[in-house]
Amino acid sequence: MMKRLHLILATAFALTALTACGEHPQTGAGIRSDAAPYAGTGSNFMQSGWTAGDKTSWEAQLKARQQYGQNEYTRTPSSK
Repeated sequence: MMKRLHLILATAFALTALTACGEHPQTGAGIRSDAAPYAGTGSNFMQSGWTAGDKTSWEAQLKARQQYGQNEYTRTPSSK
């Protein structure tokens, strides 16, 4: 009787553990847009100096961000 109870509990535990291994379907969560990135999002939180829809100002802002904001060589003082 006790062996049977252990077998039932072990089987129930194994089935419960295996249910977590299943993959859930990934349905279209997130923002999808066919518009160009430089068209803007309509948000008020935009970088100053960039106008939505202007490709040249978009490219200039990306270049400035790359050069000054994400380039560690320009952000850290030189030790020479």
